Amino acid sequence: MTGYLQDLTLRLALGATQLDPAMRLQHAQWIRRCQHPDGGFAGREGESDPYYTAFALRSLWILGELDESIASPAGRFLRQRLTQRDSIIDLISLIFGAAILEMAAGEVVIEDADTHWRQNVADLLSTLRCDDGGFAKTPEGRAGSTYQTFLSVLCFELIDVPVPQPERIADFLESQRHPDGGYLEIRVAKRAGVNPTAAAIGTLKTLGLLSRADQLDTIDFLSEMQADEGGLTANTRIPFADLLSSFTGLTTLLDLQAPDQISVPKLAAYAKSMESPTGGFVGFALDQTADVEYTFYGLATSAMIQTVDTSSTSS
Repeated sequence: MTGYLQDLTLRLALGATQLDPAMRLQHAQWIRRCQHPDGGFAGREGESDPYYTAFALRSLWILGELDESIASPAGRFLRQRLTQRDSIIDLISLIFGAAILEMAAGEVVIEDADTHWRQNVADLLSTLRCDDGGFAKTPEGRAGSTYQTFLSVLCFELIDVPVPQPERIADFLESQRHPDGGYLEIRVAKRAGVNPTAAAIGTLKTLGLLSRADQLDTIDFLSEMQADEGGLTANTRIPFADLLSSFTGLTTLLDLQAPDQISVPKLAAYAKSMESPTGGFVGFALDQTADVEYTFYGLATSAMIQTVDTSSTSS
C-alpha cells in the first residue's frame, strides 16, 4: 500500500500509541470477538463482507493488534471473494483489506503476478467514469459522485495503475464546490456536506493537486460544522454530531493545516462519550449499538487527536 492511505494509516497508528493502553486493549478484544468463523467481519446483522472486514482490519492495525490469528482467517475470507461479483464498494474494500493484511502481517491476498485481475479492476473502474470527469456509483450512472470518485482514485492507487486524466477529476471536483466552501456529493444536491468535502480534499491530495490557498473557504465551512456536543455534523441540516463526520472533518482540517479552527479538546471529549462500556463505539448520541465501522471511526478520531498540537487549537 502506498500514497494517501499508507500515510493516513501510519498517522493513525502513531497517534494510537499515545492512547490509554487499557482503552486500546478493551477495543481490540471487542473487535477480535466480532470475527466470524469464516474469517470475515459483518455489520450489525448479516453475513461477513469485505466492507466491514476492512474496517475491522484497519482498527486492529492501528492498535498494533493485527496478528496471524486474525490475519490468516481474514486473508482466507478475502481470497474467496476475489472471484465473486461484489459491489463496487465491496471490491474497493477487498483491495484495501488485502493491502492492510500484506503490509501489517505479510498475509498475501492478491499476488503481485496477478496482473490480469488488477487490469480487470481498472477496466471495471473505467466503466464508472462519467462525461463530467467524475466516477459514478454504478456503470449506469450519468453523473459523478464525489465520494465514489475518491474511492475510485484510491483504488487505482492501491492496484498501482495510473489514474486516467487526473485533470478532468480536478475539474469535476471544482464543479462540486459549493459557494459556502464545502463540496456537494452529487450535482443536484442542495447543500454541501462534511464527508463529500473530505472526499474532495482527499482526492486532490492523492492526485497531488491540493493547494491550501485555494481552500480557505473550505476551512471556514468545516469549522462551522462543530456542534455544541463537540463532534462535527454531516451538514447544516443535521442537528447532532457523528463519529464519521468528526473523523473526516478533523482529517481534512489537518490536511489543510488548520486543526486550530475547531476545539480539539471538545472533539476528544465527544469521541470518548461514544465509547460503549463493553467495547467498541456507537456512531452518534442516539445510537445504542456498537459496530466495527463506527469503532474504526471512534478509534481513528481518538488517535488522530493525539497527533494535533492542542496548545494552538481553539478551547
